[in-house]
Parts: sequence; C-alpha cells; structure tokens
Amino acid sequence: MAEVTWALDSTTMYATLLAPSRPGRAPGVVLVAGSGPTDRDWNSPLLPGSNGSARLIAQSLQTLGFASLRYDKRASGPHVRENMRVLMGKLDMQSHVDELAGAVRTLASQEFVRTDRIFALANSEGTLHALNYQLHAPAIPLAGLVLIGPPGRSVGVVARAQLAEQARALPDREALLALYDRAIDRFLAGQPMAPDPALPEGVQTLLQALETPANQPFARELWTVNASSLLAQVDVPVLVVIGKKDVQVDWQADGEPLQRAAAGRTDVTFLFPDDANHVLKHESRPRAELAAAEVVASYNASDAYLDGASMASIQNWLLEHLRDQS
Repeated sequence: MAEVTWALDSTTMYATLLAPSRPGRAPGVVLVAGSGPTDRDWNSPLLPGSNGSARLIAQSLQTLGFASLRYDKRASGPHVRENMRVLMGKLDMQSHVDELAGAVRTLASQEFVRTDRIFALANSEGTLHALNYQLHAPAIPLAGLVLIGPPGRSVGVVARAQLAEQARALPDREALLALYDRAIDRFLAGQPMAPDPALPEGVQTLLQALETPANQPFARELWTVNASSLLAQVDVPVLVVIGKKDVQVDWQADGEPLQRAAAGRTDVTFLFPDDANHVLKHESRPRAELAAAEVVASYNASDAYLDGASMASIQNWLLEHLRDQS
C-alpha cells in the first residue's frame, strides 16, 4: 500500500494505491466515492465508524490480482478545509470528472498496471461521475464500469422520495412536502430558497447545504441528473448493482429506468442482491423493518461487512470481462 498525490488546478489530490498480490502487470480499479464529504475509504464525518466499504472492496480485489486506487474528493478527507478556501463556488460536475481523470492517469502510470484494463467501481453519486468520465472522450478510456447504487431517477427525485418516506408518519406530511417542493423550485430557478420555517430542522439543513456558495454551481447541476440517461450513451460493459436492502436508492424505482435505458444491450448486466445495502454491506434484517436513518448510521460500524454474494458477483464480472478483452 502506498500514499500517492497529484496536482489538480491549484490543489493537491490524495489517494491510496494498493498493488496487486500477484507478480506481473495487472488490471486496475479506481474506486469513486458517493455524495457529501465521503472520503477515499467511503467513510464520512457525518456517520459513526471508520469501517468504510471502499477499503474492504480494494482489499478483496487485491487478492484477486487487481491493483486499485481510491482517492479523496477535494471536498472530503483531511484536506477539505484548505481545499475549499480555493475552490469556493468552483466545484461542478466537470470538476468531479477532472478528479477522476487524475486518478485514472495516476493508476495507469504505475508500471505494474495495464492501461487497457482499468475499470471504475463507483458508489451512488460517484456513479454519475464515472459515467460522465467515460462520455468525455477520455485519454484513457475505462474497460468497464461497476455502478453500485446508481440513481436511475434524477438525484432530486430520489432525495424527495427519501424525504417522503421519512415523513410518512407525520400528520402534515403533504403540506410539508409542498413547502419543500416550493423551496426546491426556487433553488432550481436560481432564486433564493427562502425555506418556510415550518419545515423540520433536518430539511432546513439539507436545503441550506444545497444553497451554500461552496456547493454552487455543482448542487444545481447534480439535482437534475440521473444515471439512466448517461448509461444509455456509454459504450463499454457495465455492471449495475442495487441491493434490495438499499434504503437510499430503490432497486425497483431506480432499477427500472436503468433497465429501460439499457434495453437490447448485452454488455449491461443488472444485479439486485437480496441482502446488500447502499454501500454493499450485508443487511440481514427484513426490508420492512429497516429505518433509513438507522441503516445509514450503521454503514461503517466496526461489525459491518461486505455482502459476500454481491462481492463474488462483482469479482466474477470483472474476471469475465478481462477474459472477453484478452
């Protein structure tokens, strides 16, 4: 394992490089984190625990003979404060593609990595950046994409569905959702949100985070994008993984538009594992018993572990597509 860095604009990117466990030139995987301040290991200061899925996935792939690189987005990790001083208001969808492009170049520059066998394995919001990277005619095209928990609907629609579920037991649910909708409409129109004080504190916090200058113009771009429209345009093999215990992205509501986008394509594979959550951890409880806040808070608990069936399927898919391209 090695810590690596590279320059991007006026900042420095930080990452962990994991060499393959076998000699010779190896295929590689770049891991792309999800939304918010999620770091290279897929840990977040907003959640307890440090048992991040990306570190576990990278270690699993290492035993299979893959090199990997996982990186801190500039708005995450231990250098976020110094980065945001120079990036305030400059982050957008393209800047996230630039971060990923640097990660791919850095992995490809390792003498033990095959530049024609580099895959991206991305989670949640990160799936959008991986898809966008491939669609930007990159200097180093990816050999394939593994998309874990991609939003098949727009990010804004997914977020509203999560909010509606959380507010299901409230007597004034519809009225509160209407207030939320009006604030979001103003946000998307480039106007001040001016959220109604009647909205719960957690919703107020979400809206304030979207509107903060540090998140512009990225938040407005992100709110309307979805993985389905991007998936329809990529020209490399893709594995889509949405666990049936995912409480953030729904395997049916998001899986169906993704499947429609890939209709007729033999190079797009769908996997809906029974017991995987949003970050590919195993969840044994019945779906009906899962409270979203409780599940999210347990993502990186010390006793959480990767869903074995999901990880085996991902490994098999990667190996299959190595053989197909040999």
